[in-house]
Amino acid sequence: MNKFGLVSVGVVAAASALGAATPALSKEVVLRAANCFPVGSPPGKPFDRFVTLLNQKGKGVITAKVLGGAPAIGSPFTMTRRMARGAYDIIGCPDAYYGNVIQEAAAVRLMPFTATEARKNGAWAYFDKLLNAKGVKLLGQTHNFGPFYLFLSRPITQPDLTGLHLRVAPVYTPFFKSLGATTQRSNFAQVYTYMENGTVVGFGWPALGWNPSWAKVAKYWVEPGFYRAGIQTMMNLEKWNSLTTKQKNTLMAVVLEHEATTEKWPERLDKQKKWMKSQGMKPIVFDKAGTAKWSKAALDAGWVDLVNKSPKHGVALRKMFEKAPN
Repeated sequence: MNKFGLVSVGVVAAASALGAATPALSKEVVLRAANCFPVGSPPGKPFDRFVTLLNQKGKGVITAKVLGGAPAIGSPFTMTRRMARGAYDIIGCPDAYYGNVIQEAAAVRLMPFTATEARKNGAWAYFDKLLNAKGVKLLGQTHNFGPFYLFLSRPITQPDLTGLHLRVAPVYTPFFKSLGATTQRSNFAQVYTYMENGTVVGFGWPALGWNPSWAKVAKYWVEPGFYRAGIQTMMNLEKWNSLTTKQKNTLMAVVLEHEATTEKWPERLDKQKKWMKSQGMKPIVFDKAGTAKWSKAALDAGWVDLVNKSPKHGVALRKMFEKAPN
């Protein structure tokens, strides 16, 4: 299984540049931070850990204060847009939640390379440039949760979702619909309630970053997983540009250090699946033809949707993703 992630191009030297000259009287900058998930929740913890590390390593130069998390401080689907307008300085958010900022957001889910490989072939720089045009600086990867899965309250025997009403995020809505499902969106906090009361019979989510209580309402998951679930650390571009060289280098050194811990998801995923089985959950494994159909439908739906929304950039990104890593 390929891994993907985001490591900032050209910032590998950041750690050695921490001593770069800055104005002698520059004060510590405290960034206004916000989390696209509830603070302290499983998917919210990676950004919390990043902020903790920044406050340890950046003390006296650049730190952050978390003002809260979605949905308590607003919809996660508008968090990045509000940050771009100046409501916050820095956030941790998955691409599923900022498709209203750039239409190409879902591309990071389709990236087949490791962090370093993806940066070498230019995909990162291209993606960052698209966000820059919207007032956002993409700093790095907050976390890599590995692949998404479809979780269900009842089993299926074929890759056919006809008649199933599922909770979705925008990035995999086309995939589920292509196999016949009807869909609706919800935030993290609503998933349990919707499953419990039968509003939906399934939902898409990475197996990592899971809410343990979901094991009470989700009894099956479909193999194999699809796409890659990541959270990105992003910043208001104007705020980024206002930082001194030392502040930028300190911040990027912490981003890089934290990011290096995010590619250990395969071993965590194995442990998670063992735990899910211990809770009475069962994997759904199709035959060879069914498995091939499931995986192909996911990839095809993802790229067709992206290219339809953004023909120029979608085609360019796909070429980069299909290019052999350097």
